[in-house]
Amino acid sequence: MQRIARHDARKYAFDWRDEPLLRVHSGEPFVIETFDASTGYFQAETDLAIPGRRPGFDRTPALANPIGGPVWVDGAERGDLLAVVIEEIIVDDYSWIAIGPRRGPLGESTRWPELSGEYTTKIFRHTPGPGGTTRDGTLHFSDRISWPITPFVGTLGVAPDRETATSLDGQGEWGGNLDIRDVTAGNRVLLPVFHTGGLFYLGDVHASQGDTEFTGTAAETKAVVRLRLEVVKAKRIPWMRIEKPESIVSVFASRPLEVAVETATINLIDWLVADFGFTPTDAYCLVSTCPDFRIHVYQMCKIRHLSYVAGAEIPKRYL
Repeated sequence: MQRIARHDARKYAFDWRDEPLLRVHSGEPFVIETFDASTGYFQAETDLAIPGRRPGFDRTPALANPIGGPVWVDGAERGDLLAVVIEEIIVDDYSWIAIGPRRGPLGESTRWPELSGEYTTKIFRHTPGPGGTTRDGTLHFSDRISWPITPFVGTLGVAPDRETATSLDGQGEWGGNLDIRDVTAGNRVLLPVFHTGGLFYLGDVHASQGDTEFTGTAAETKAVVRLRLEVVKAKRIPWMRIEKPESIVSVFASRPLEVAVETATINLIDWLVADFGFTPTDAYCLVSTCPDFRIHVYQMCKIRHLSYVAGAEIPKRYL
Protein backbone atom coordinates (compact mmCIF):
# COMPACT_ATOMS: atom_id res chain seq x y z
CA MET A 1 0.00 0.00 0.00
CA GLN A 2 1.33 3.42 -0.94
CA ARG A 3 2.04 5.89 1.86
CA ILE A 4 3.38 9.32 2.69
CA ALA A 5 5.93 8.86 5.48
CA ARG A 6 5.81 11.22 8.45
CA HIS A 7 9.08 12.96 7.60
CA ASP A 8 7.54 13.92 4.23
CA ALA A 9 4.23 15.12 5.74
CA ARG A 10 5.63 18.56 6.55
CA LYS A 11 3.94 20.99 4.16
CA TYR A 12 2.53 24.17 5.68
CA ALA A 13 0.32 25.34 2.83
CA PHE A 14 -2.29 24.10 0.37
CA ASP A 15 -0.40 25.03 -2.78
CA TRP A 16 -1.40 24.02 -6.32
CA ARG A 17 2.25 24.40 -7.39
CA ASP A 18 3.48 21.52 -5.17
CA GLU A 19 4.65 18.34 -6.88
CA PRO A 20 2.49 15.34 -5.89
CA LEU A 21 4.00 13.01 -3.29
CA LEU A 22 1.63 10.18 -4.28
CA ARG A 23 -0.39 9.25 -7.36
CA VAL A 24 -3.37 6.98 -6.71
CA HIS A 25 -6.33 5.58 -8.62
CA SER A 26 -9.86 6.53 -7.61
CA GLY A 27 -10.81 4.24 -4.74
CA GLU A 28 -7.26 3.01 -4.07
CA PRO A 29 -6.42 2.82 -0.32
CA PHE A 30 -3.26 4.60 0.87
CA VAL A 31 -1.73 5.87 4.11
CA ILE A 32 -0.58 9.26 5.39
CA GLU A 33 1.56 9.31 8.54
CA THR A 34 0.89 12.67 10.19
CA PHE A 35 2.81 14.87 12.57
CA ASP A 36 1.01 16.62 15.40
CA ALA A 37 0.25 20.33 15.06
CA SER A 38 3.64 21.26 16.58
CA THR A 39 5.67 19.06 14.17
CA GLY A 40 6.91 17.08 17.15
CA TYR A 41 7.92 19.94 19.49
CA PHE A 42 5.65 19.01 22.41
CA GLN A 43 6.89 15.77 23.95
CA ALA A 44 6.92 16.55 27.69
CA GLU A 45 5.26 19.02 30.05
CA THR A 46 8.50 21.00 30.15
CA ASP A 47 8.03 21.84 26.46
CA LEU A 48 6.19 25.14 26.71
CA ALA A 49 4.45 27.15 24.00
CA ILE A 50 6.95 30.02 24.22
CA PRO A 51 7.22 31.29 20.63
CA GLY A 52 10.98 31.93 20.86
CA ARG A 53 11.62 28.27 21.63
CA ARG A 54 9.48 26.79 18.89
CA PRO A 55 10.99 25.98 15.47
CA GLY A 56 9.24 27.85 12.69
CA PHE A 57 7.80 30.54 14.96
CA ASP A 58 10.22 33.10 13.55
CA ARG A 59 8.02 33.08 10.42
CA THR A 60 4.73 34.90 9.80
CA PRO A 61 2.48 33.02 9.88
CA ALA A 62 4.31 30.42 11.96
CA LEU A 63 5.21 27.05 10.48
CA ALA A 64 2.67 25.00 12.41
CA ASN A 65 -0.03 22.46 11.63
CA PRO A 66 1.88 20.38 9.03
CA ILE A 67 0.04 18.43 6.35
CA GLY A 68 0.96 15.57 4.03
CA GLY A 69 0.43 15.88 0.27
CA PRO A 70 -0.47 16.65 -2.32
CA VAL A 71 -1.99 13.37 -3.46
CA TRP A 72 -2.83 13.17 -7.18
CA VAL A 73 -5.98 11.19 -8.00
CA ASP A 74 -6.21 9.79 -11.51
CA GLY A 75 -9.26 11.09 -13.34
CA ALA A 76 -9.98 14.04 -11.04
CA GLU A 77 -10.62 17.27 -12.96
CA ARG A 78 -11.89 20.74 -12.27
CA GLY A 79 -15.65 20.57 -11.77
CA ASP A 80 -15.58 17.09 -10.21
CA LEU A 81 -16.17 16.07 -6.62
CA LEU A 82 -13.66 14.26 -4.41
CA ALA A 83 -15.11 11.89 -1.80
CA VAL A 84 -12.63 11.33 1.03
CA VAL A 85 -13.33 8.00 2.74
CA ILE A 86 -11.42 7.68 6.03
CA GLU A 87 -10.98 3.98 6.84
CA GLU A 88 -8.82 4.02 9.97
CA ILE A 89 -7.03 6.44 12.32
CA ILE A 90 -4.40 5.04 14.70
CA VAL A 91 -3.08 7.75 17.03
CA ASP A 92 0.26 7.86 18.85
CA ASP A 93 0.78 6.86 22.48
CA TYR A 94 0.25 10.41 23.79
CA SER A 95 -1.36 13.74 22.95
CA TRP A 96 -0.90 17.27 24.28
CA ILE A 97 -2.57 20.61 24.89
CA ALA A 98 -0.74 23.91 25.43
CA ILE A 99 -2.06 27.14 26.97
CA GLY A 100 -0.47 30.38 28.10
CA PRO A 101 -0.18 34.15 27.64
CA ARG A 102 -2.08 35.48 24.62
CA ARG A 103 -3.22 31.97 23.67
CA GLY A 104 -6.96 31.47 23.37
CA PRO A 105 -9.84 33.50 24.82
CA LEU A 106 -8.40 33.45 28.38
CA GLY A 107 -4.82 34.16 27.37
CA GLU A 108 -5.14 37.68 28.81
CA SER A 109 -7.34 36.76 31.77
CA THR A 110 -7.19 38.85 34.95
CA ARG A 111 -9.74 36.64 36.68
CA TRP A 112 -7.41 33.62 36.53
CA PRO A 113 -3.85 34.99 36.26
CA GLU A 114 -2.32 31.51 35.99
CA LEU A 115 -3.87 31.25 32.50
CA SER A 116 -2.37 34.48 31.20
CA GLY A 117 0.84 34.64 33.21
CA GLU A 118 2.16 31.10 32.88
CA TYR A 119 2.73 28.67 30.03
CA THR A 120 1.32 25.23 30.69
CA THR A 121 1.60 22.03 28.67
CA LYS A 122 -0.40 18.95 29.56
CA ILE A 123 0.56 15.52 28.17
CA PHE A 124 -2.18 12.89 27.95
CA ARG A 125 -1.19 9.25 28.02
CA HIS A 126 -2.95 6.87 25.61
CA THR A 127 -3.44 3.19 26.41
CA PRO A 128 -4.48 0.55 23.86
CA GLY A 129 -7.97 -0.92 23.85
CA PRO A 130 -9.19 -4.52 23.54
CA GLY A 131 -8.06 -4.58 19.90
CA GLY A 132 -4.45 -3.97 20.95
CA THR A 133 -4.11 -0.46 19.44
CA THR A 134 -5.24 3.08 20.23
CA ARG A 135 -8.02 2.67 17.65
CA ASP A 136 -10.26 1.64 20.56
CA GLY A 137 -7.99 2.94 23.32
CA THR A 138 -8.32 5.35 26.23
CA LEU A 139 -7.06 8.91 26.75
CA HIS A 140 -6.00 9.63 30.35
CA PHE A 141 -6.63 13.29 31.14
CA SER A 142 -5.52 12.78 34.74
CA ASP A 143 -5.30 10.05 37.34
CA ARG A 144 -9.04 10.49 37.91
CA ILE A 145 -10.47 11.39 34.48
CA SER A 146 -10.28 9.37 31.25
CA TRP A 147 -12.41 8.78 28.15
CA PRO A 148 -12.36 6.76 24.92
CA ILE A 149 -10.04 8.06 22.22
CA THR A 150 -12.23 9.63 19.51
CA PRO A 151 -9.75 10.57 16.77
CA PHE A 152 -10.49 12.77 13.78
CA VAL A 153 -8.62 14.68 11.09
CA GLY A 154 -8.45 18.41 11.88
CA THR A 155 -7.03 19.71 8.60
CA LEU A 156 -7.70 18.38 5.11
CA GLY A 157 -8.59 19.67 1.69
CA VAL A 158 -7.59 20.12 -1.91
CA ALA A 159 -5.46 22.87 -3.42
CA PRO A 160 -7.57 26.05 -3.71
CA ASP A 161 -8.43 27.45 -7.11
CA ARG A 162 -5.91 30.29 -7.52
CA GLU A 163 -4.57 31.28 -4.12
CA THR A 164 -2.21 29.52 -1.70
CA ALA A 165 -3.58 29.04 1.82
CA THR A 166 -1.61 28.13 4.95
CA SER A 167 -2.41 24.97 6.87
CA LEU A 168 -2.49 27.06 10.05
CA ASP A 169 -5.47 29.30 9.28
CA GLY A 170 -6.49 28.63 5.68
CA GLN A 171 -10.17 27.75 5.24
CA GLY A 172 -12.55 27.68 2.30
CA GLU A 173 -14.91 25.64 0.18
CA TRP A 174 -11.86 23.49 -0.63
CA GLY A 175 -11.33 22.51 3.05
CA GLY A 176 -8.54 23.68 5.39
CA ASN A 177 -8.07 23.87 9.16
CA LEU A 178 -11.66 23.23 10.23
CA ASP A 179 -11.30 20.81 13.21
CA ILE A 180 -14.55 18.96 12.53
CA ARG A 181 -15.03 15.98 14.83
CA ASP A 182 -17.13 14.26 12.15
CA VAL A 183 -14.11 13.98 9.84
CA THR A 184 -13.42 10.52 11.18
CA ALA A 185 -13.35 6.84 10.28
CA GLY A 186 -16.55 5.59 8.65
CA ASN A 187 -17.61 8.96 7.21
CA ARG A 188 -17.26 10.42 3.71
CA VAL A 189 -16.06 14.00 3.28
CA LEU A 190 -17.08 15.66 0.00
CA LEU A 191 -14.86 18.36 -1.53
CA PRO A 192 -15.02 20.26 -4.83
CA VAL A 193 -12.05 19.82 -7.18
CA PHE A 194 -10.27 22.86 -8.69
CA HIS A 195 -7.16 21.32 -10.29
CA THR A 196 -6.41 18.28 -12.38
CA GLY A 197 -5.52 15.42 -10.04
CA GLY A 198 -7.40 16.96 -7.12
CA LEU A 199 -4.17 17.72 -5.17
CA PHE A 200 -5.33 16.51 -1.76
CA TYR A 201 -3.65 17.19 1.61
CA LEU A 202 -4.25 15.89 5.16
CA GLY A 203 -2.83 16.37 8.67
CA ASP A 204 -3.51 17.69 12.20
CA VAL A 205 -5.12 14.65 13.83
CA HIS A 206 -6.69 15.06 17.28
CA ALA A 207 -7.15 12.20 19.74
CA SER A 208 -10.26 13.97 21.07
CA GLN A 209 -11.84 17.42 21.20
CA GLY A 210 -14.86 19.16 22.67
CA ASP A 211 -17.14 21.50 20.74
CA THR A 212 -15.37 24.75 19.67
CA GLU A 213 -11.78 23.69 20.62
CA PHE A 214 -12.09 26.52 23.14
CA THR A 215 -8.42 26.99 24.09
CA GLY A 216 -7.18 26.84 20.49
CA THR A 217 -5.59 23.41 20.88
CA ALA A 218 -7.19 20.07 21.71
CA ALA A 219 -5.64 16.63 22.26
CA GLU A 220 -3.03 17.10 19.51
CA THR A 221 -1.25 13.95 18.37
CA LYS A 222 0.63 12.10 15.66
CA ALA A 223 -1.29 9.45 13.74
CA VAL A 224 -1.39 6.95 10.91
CA VAL A 225 -4.42 7.54 8.67
CA ARG A 226 -5.64 5.02 6.09
CA LEU A 227 -8.03 6.41 3.52
CA ARG A 228 -9.11 6.40 -0.10
CA LEU A 229 -10.23 9.10 -2.52
CA GLU A 230 -13.13 8.54 -4.92
CA VAL A 231 -13.80 10.77 -7.94
CA VAL A 232 -17.41 11.79 -8.60
CA LYS A 233 -17.54 13.21 -12.12
CA ALA A 234 -19.20 16.53 -13.04
CA LYS A 235 -20.67 17.26 -9.62
CA ARG A 236 -20.40 20.65 -7.89
CA ILE A 237 -21.15 21.61 -4.30
CA PRO A 238 -20.92 25.02 -2.63
CA TRP A 239 -18.79 23.93 0.37
CA MET A 240 -17.55 20.85 2.21
CA ARG A 241 -20.16 18.21 3.01
CA ILE A 242 -20.04 15.11 5.21
CA GLU A 243 -21.98 11.88 4.76
CA LYS A 244 -22.29 9.86 7.96
CA PRO A 245 -23.90 6.40 8.05
CA GLU A 246 -27.10 7.81 9.57
CA SER A 247 -27.07 11.51 8.61
CA ILE A 248 -25.74 14.24 6.33
CA VAL A 249 -23.92 17.42 7.42
CA SER A 250 -23.46 20.69 5.55
CA VAL A 251 -20.40 22.69 6.67
CA PHE A 252 -19.54 26.38 6.47
CA ALA A 253 -16.99 28.70 8.09
CA SER A 254 -17.37 32.44 8.63
CA ARG A 255 -17.41 35.24 11.16
CA PRO A 256 -19.60 36.11 12.97
CA LEU A 257 -20.82 32.69 14.05
CA GLU A 258 -24.42 33.35 13.02
CA VAL A 259 -23.32 33.70 9.39
CA ALA A 260 -21.64 30.27 9.53
CA VAL A 261 -24.77 28.74 11.08
CA GLU A 262 -27.17 30.37 8.62
CA THR A 263 -25.09 29.54 5.54
CA ALA A 264 -24.52 25.93 6.60
CA THR A 265 -28.28 25.59 7.01
CA ILE A 266 -29.04 27.22 3.64
CA ASN A 267 -26.53 24.91 1.97
CA LEU A 268 -28.22 21.94 3.65
CA ILE A 269 -31.57 23.11 2.23
CA ASP A 270 -29.92 23.30 -1.20
CA TRP A 271 -28.66 19.71 -0.74
CA LEU A 272 -32.15 18.50 0.18
CA VAL A 273 -33.66 20.17 -2.89
CA ALA A 274 -30.96 19.19 -5.40
CA ASP A 275 -30.33 15.58 -4.35
CA PHE A 276 -33.29 14.36 -2.32
CA GLY A 277 -36.37 15.69 -4.14
CA PHE A 278 -37.55 18.19 -1.54
CA THR A 279 -39.34 21.33 -2.61
CA PRO A 280 -37.72 24.50 -1.29
CA THR A 281 -40.77 25.05 0.92
CA ASP A 282 -40.60 21.59 2.49
CA ALA A 283 -36.83 21.75 3.02
CA TYR A 284 -37.07 25.20 4.60
CA CYS A 285 -39.83 24.09 6.96
CA LEU A 286 -38.13 20.77 7.77
CA VAL A 287 -35.00 22.35 9.28
CA SER A 288 -37.16 24.54 11.50
CA THR A 289 -39.51 21.83 12.77
CA CYS A 290 -37.62 18.52 12.79
CA PRO A 291 -36.63 17.70 16.40
CA ASP A 292 -33.52 15.89 15.16
CA PHE A 293 -32.09 18.76 13.09
CA ARG A 294 -28.83 19.82 14.74
CA ILE A 295 -26.34 22.69 14.55
CA HIS A 296 -22.75 21.90 15.52
CA VAL A 297 -20.16 24.53 16.41
CA TYR A 298 -17.04 22.56 15.59
CA GLN A 299 -14.38 25.27 15.88
CA MET A 300 -14.55 28.75 17.40
CA CYS A 301 -10.94 29.70 18.12
CA LYS A 302 -9.28 33.10 18.27
CA ILE A 303 -6.28 32.19 16.13
CA ARG A 304 -5.15 34.61 13.45
CA HIS A 305 -7.66 34.61 10.59
CA LEU A 306 -9.60 31.45 11.50
CA SER A 307 -13.32 31.69 10.93
CA TYR A 308 -15.89 29.86 13.04
CA VAL A 309 -16.95 26.47 11.72
CA ALA A 310 -20.56 25.30 11.88
CA GLY A 311 -22.34 22.20 10.63
CA ALA A 312 -26.04 21.69 9.89
CA GLU A 313 -27.09 18.02 10.27
CA ILE A 314 -30.26 16.05 9.43
CA PRO A 315 -30.76 12.27 9.86
CA LYS A 316 -31.08 10.23 6.66
CA ARG A 317 -34.35 8.67 7.81
CA TYR A 318 -36.10 11.94 6.89
CA LEU A 319 -34.68 12.05 3.37
